[in-house]
Amino acid sequence: MNNEYITVTQLTKYIKFKIDNDSHLNRVYLKGEISNFKAHTRGHFYFTIKDENSRINAVMFSTYTKNVKFDIQDGMKVLVTGKISVYEATGGYQIYVDSIQEDGLGNLYVAFEQLKKKLQEEGLFNEDHKKPIPKIPNRIGIITAPTGAAIKDILSTLKRRWPLAETILFPSLVQGAEAAEDIVRNIELSKQYDLDVLIVGRGGGSIEDLWCFNEEIVARAIYDLDTPVISAVGHEIDFTISDFVADLRAPTPTGAAEMAVPDIRDITKLISQIEIRLLNCTSNIININKEVLNKLQNAYVLKNPLAIYEIKGQKFDNLFDRLVNSFNNKINNTKNKIELLDNRLVNSINVEMTTNKHDFNKLLSKLEVLNPLLTIKRGYSIVRKEDKVISSTKDLKKKDNLELELKDGKVNVEVL
Repeated sequence: MNNEYITVTQLTKYIKFKIDNDSHLNRVYLKGEISNFKAHTRGHFYFTIKDENSRINAVMFSTYTKNVKFDIQDGMKVLVTGKISVYEATGGYQIYVDSIQEDGLGNLYVAFEQLKKKLQEEGLFNEDHKKPIPKIPNRIGIITAPTGAAIKDILSTLKRRWPLAETILFPSLVQGAEAAEDIVRNIELSKQYDLDVLIVGRGGGSIEDLWCFNEEIVARAIYDLDTPVISAVGHEIDFTISDFVADLRAPTPTGAAEMAVPDIRDITKLISQIEIRLLNCTSNIININKEVLNKLQNAYVLKNPLAIYEIKGQKFDNLFDRLVNSFNNKINNTKNKIELLDNRLVNSINVEMTTNKHDFNKLLSKLEVLNPLLTIKRGYSIVRKEDKVISSTKDLKKKDNLELELKDGKVNVEVL
């Protein structure tokens, strides 16, 4: 009965034997799109060839890879030749490629480049829009799948580097048709938590697995967010639209955690260095002040305080004497000026008086000539009627009383 059962290994060997001996499978020509490409350190290439409905694993050993003249990238459309066989360890069939040539780029790669160009022209990748990542964040948001290596790596790195930070996980789909909308929903939800920084990403995968981070709605949601965003999608060689629009791109989820927080060991070391510098600085200040205090204590002035007043008193005496001398000199100069002016004034007055006296005498001589009294002395008289001088008989009538002024006096007469 037991002889009817065979082992998995036996079955796999049988299938492998059948495939290896099928002439149709010994030389196969395939065309398709590259994904999950990996270049092994030993020189072998491992990748997947796919079309719209199916995929097949492919291996190209170093014997043949050295003949490849171009860089193989995910999304490339290629033409390959090889043989089909079974890899016994997994039981999966695969193609062993011996030649490969380019056949254009895949549809996803074209879509990626088109969207990248569009958003770049709109300015979504501009450096002047990118926000700085806070050096010491208090609250960190994480948008990724709640299970898997990415979230474990992020949380363990954050806890190791900066356990003081609070982390908030926004569980999200990160693969599949509904992933982009779920990521956008969580970005909007994160606005309610006053985050200092937000990490958005997932672990590695094919271009199809990472495609939700190439969706336009995700890019615009990241761009419009006020919170600084670190994009952490895939491995170091993987680039998505989210990487270009985010404020900072991390090569891996672990790298994102390292960029988001400082290392507590570095901070502790820095604090210790600052403490040492503060102690040294304080010690130097104390020593300097001690030297200043010693100089002050030993200063001549403090030991002989009266010397200050003696010096000041001597200076005051000198200044007082200079002031008195200056004042006296000023008085003497003023006095001399006054005396000089007085002499000049007296001389000027004397000259003026002499001149005026001479003029007066000349006028007096002229007045003497016109003096009526001189006329009277020569025998003439002055006739007045009611104090009015009469010069004509026409001004007289009988019985008028007249006053005659003569040389030696006055007499009253009556006109007959």
